[in-house]
Amino acid sequence: MSASQELVILAANGDIGSLVDGVAPDWGPFAALGATARTVVQAIMAGVIVSLLGRAALGAFHIKVGEGQHDTAQVSKGKKEVGGSLIGAFAVGSLGTIFTIVYGLGI
Repeated sequence: MSASQELVILAANGDIGSLVDGVAPDWGPFAALGATARTVVQAIMAGVIVSLLGRAALGAFHIKVGEGQHDTAQVSKGKKEVGGSLIGAFAVGSLGTIFTIVYGLGI
């Protein structure tokens, strides 16, 4: 099953919780936070991921325009934007796991 089909199924079921559980840390060091603080952390992480994915889309646009104009500098800029944005989105998405591992090693 492709990712788009899974998203459609999740949207049809109205169960967004399983989709954003990685962005909503509630274990390890985050368990000690209050509900309001946890919501703020979740909102910040979700906002950063959305902005990074938007930047990746902008980078893809730069690649497309650069290829159309045969501008290698713009294509290179777009590749760097896409790569950096996707790496950043992955890092932010896995921050909960990284913090839990570091917290577990510290105990």
